Order: sequence, then structure tokens, then C-alpha cells
Amino acid sequence: MTFSLPIHTRRFGDGRSHHEGLRWPGGAGLAVSFVLNIEEGAELSLSAGDERNEAVHEVRHEIRGVPDFCMETHFEYGPRAGYRRVVQRFADLGWPLTLNCCGRALEATPWVADDARRHGFEICAHGWRWESPAGMDEATERAQIARTVATIERLWGRPPVGWHSKSSRSVHTRSLQQEHGGFLYDSDDYGGDLPYCLPRADGGQHVVLPYAFDTNDMRFFDQPAFVRGADFAAYVGDAIDQLLVESEQAPRMLTIGLHTRIIGRPARIGGLDAVLARLRGLGQRVWIARREDIARHWLALTG
Repeated sequence: MTFSLPIHTRRFGDGRSHHEGLRWPGGAGLAVSFVLNIEEGAELSLSAGDERNEAVHEVRHEIRGVPDFCMETHFEYGPRAGYRRVVQRFADLGWPLTLNCCGRALEATPWVADDARRHGFEICAHGWRWESPAGMDEATERAQIARTVATIERLWGRPPVGWHSKSSRSVHTRSLQQEHGGFLYDSDDYGGDLPYCLPRADGGQHVVLPYAFDTNDMRFFDQPAFVRGADFAAYVGDAIDQLLVESEQAPRMLTIGLHTRIIGRPARIGGLDAVLARLRGLGQRVWIARREDIARHWLALTG
């Protein structure tokens, strides 16, 4: 069988929702997806045998030709301290999380898979190393998808149904996902506030769940928009307020991206606390869900 999904058809639309009246479970208008990225151990590092060192951590600086212990220990902060600080909050609330796990990172911290099973979190595949597949040749990308899926299945007990590339996917990524089988959705899209579906060669539907870089703690690092935790909370709160208004007529989806080495720092975690408190007060107006559950519900709504 030939496995194929459209490489890319630009989706400008006409500014209208076209989904008036659709609701998330419980009648909610807004679905909120918290994504905790597990990348530590998968960053490029000469110490790990990679061809170069990662250049972005608390600062932007690349050490060339020798190990970068500053960068490596900044990444180590995530599993050593930040992870528990973040995850305990969701465990105490009984709220779901999607863990975007790089295969090599999960291999370095297999207890993350144990936590996912215990708390009912989803593990989504986030590549083998923490790198974009955009420039990979097809054979290399095929092998890395297979290796990532096999690692997650071995450690978590089930294969992932979701995929999210770092930065841009390649022209092959979606077809390779379908060739491998088992993928329900990907998050390699940044162009909207709602999921959409692509036709698969086998007659099924592949769900695309847009991700977001703005409501994301990465903005503490990337041309910093956030300095204090309160900056993150205020910005995400503004997104929640606007989407709630819009969701009175048609459903909306909000992704909140987190990183253990970023929001897990003591001076930033209060920003997450404020967001969680804001959402707790909204009751049935908001559905907090794993990405897998959002994708399955969207298929049921629109399929």
C-alpha cells in the first residue's frame, strides 16, 4: 500500500469558524491541552556522541569542539528538580497531561514512563533526539520514527498515537507516520485554534492538533517575552479569556506548552500555579484533556 498524506496545502480559510454549535465533553466550549516536553537527555551533546552541542539553554551560547558542561547541567535541572515540581501539581489535581517525549530522553529517565502509567498521562512521540527532522533524508527519519516508537512502547507499555516534531516536520514526516502505522494525530501545525483532519490512503482520517509557541514557557528563553512567572500567567490568562468568549458560539482549543527545565524553576512555577487556579474556577466551561482524547473527540464530532 502507498501511504500518503498531503505534503502541505496552505490553509488560509475565510476567517469563519464553520463549527458553530459543536461542543467538547460536558458541554465545554474550550478544550485545554497541557503539554509537558520531556527533552532532557535528547539534546545535542558531544558528551553523548553527537556531532555538536546544543546552543540554547538559559542563555544562547554554543561551545564547539569540547563538551559543554554548563549546557548539560542546565538540561539536567529538568529531571533532577523541575519535573517533580511540575508533575506533582497535576497529580494533586487529578488533571491529565500529555508528555512530549523524545525517545532518547525517555531512555535516560525511564521513571517518567512509570509516572505516565500511574497517573494516566499520555506519551506523545517527540522524535529520537531533540532536533528537527526537516533536513533529514527519508531513510534516517524512517529509522528514527521506528526507534522512538519502539522505545516508548517498551518503557510505557503501549505505542504512542501522537507525534510532534521539534520545529518543522519534513516533507516525509506524515507519510512515514502512516507507513509505520498506529498514529492518530500529529501536532506539527501552528495555524489555528481548532483541530482538523487529513484523508489517509487507507480511507481513515489523520487528525492535526495545532500547537502554540506563544502560550508556551519557551518564551522565557526565546527572545524573552516572559521574565517573571506572573508574565506567563497573565499572557496565558488573556488567551483563556478571549477563547472563552469565542467558544460561546463555536469550540476552541488552547495548548499550553511546558518544559521541566523552564517552568520548573522556583521563580517561574508560580506562573503555572496561577494558570491552574484560573482554570479551576471555570468549571464545566473548560475541558482539560490529553491530546489523544481531544483528537478522538474531534473525530467523533466531525467524522
